[in-house]
Amino acid sequence: MSLFKRSVVSEIISHAGVVFSTLLVVWLSVLLVRLLGEAAGGSIGADVVLVLAALSTITALPTILAVSVFIAVLTTVTRNYRESEMVVWFASGLSLADWLKPVLRVAVPVALAVAGLTLVAAPWAYRQIGEYHERFEQRSDLSKVTAGQFAESSGGNRVFFAEDPLEPSDELGNVFAREIGPEWLSVLTASRAHSETLPNGDRFLVLGEGHRYDLKPGTPEIRLVHFDKYGLRLESKAGGDPVAEARAAAERSSKARATMQLMEDNTDSSWSQVMWRISLPLAALNLALLAIPLGAVNPRLGRSGDLLIAGLVGLLYMNLINLSRAWISSGKLSFGVGVWAIHGAVAMLTVFLLMRRLRVKAPKNSA
Repeated sequence: MSLFKRSVVSEIISHAGVVFSTLLVVWLSVLLVRLLGEAAGGSIGADVVLVLAALSTITALPTILAVSVFIAVLTTVTRNYRESEMVVWFASGLSLADWLKPVLRVAVPVALAVAGLTLVAAPWAYRQIGEYHERFEQRSDLSKVTAGQFAESSGGNRVFFAEDPLEPSDELGNVFAREIGPEWLSVLTASRAHSETLPNGDRFLVLGEGHRYDLKPGTPEIRLVHFDKYGLRLESKAGGDPVAEARAAAERSSKARATMQLMEDNTDSSWSQVMWRISLPLAALNLALLAIPLGAVNPRLGRSGDLLIAGLVGLLYMNLINLSRAWISSGKLSFGVGVWAIHGAVAMLTVFLLMRRLRVKAPKNSA
């Protein structure tokens, strides 16, 4: 490669690395805050927050990569114009069209990586996330209880709070439980607790010495019971293989199904998901090439102009892809038109803007 092409490729990769790392850090920060909030609320286990963060990041990588390359190419072209380096390249016999090859040397591998992520890695990540949530919902009330946190039963009628156990034989220490019955509202406190499974498969949370307070809402009636041992039946979803059931439930979502399975389903919803997976690699290529004419700006423009254009164009492009996906899912648009219409329009816009930048007006003849 010539010096020009090597310098362009090197600068684009450098800018793309900075943009990618910045977007990834922002994404992880927002994601971890949300996951930690769900873990504190008992919706997910605290021990899998990092695993879910990694899986969710895999699903977001295609969009992050496409936007990173777009901004990298845009800022590289804009910087060359702003610092008058383009004047030197033009004087050497190069034109804006000579940017196509070095940009494609970066954009094509990125588009292939995005295709691998959308077609294979992202569906696998969605399946893993779905399986975890299904397995978590299938767990019994006791398995959802974490020391120092409130946990709600799947029916919403029972709330637990427990402390760390003091004795090695106990699973939980001081326990607080609230239970809503047909007539009574009950509050239980106990010094310890452990689980027991009967021969018939029924599971109980056995509380140690404690008290039970029963209140009948709307009346002054109240009951106070002191017990040495008290059993609470735990909700447990039995029957069948829980792992297989969780996997089957997770694959009901079109996002988690393999691409070949979606094509075999042959429904509007499945084809809309296939369209989305095909669109992201094409969008990565289109955005990278579109950044070349968009970056050819007046050097006197502000530094935020290129980023503003990147945000507006990228947002409009992704919104149009999402709109096409929704129309395919509802049957208003065919799959073939939905896949190629938006990308073809953006490709034509790229060609039009590039030809406009390359056009040179002929000198006027003097009379």
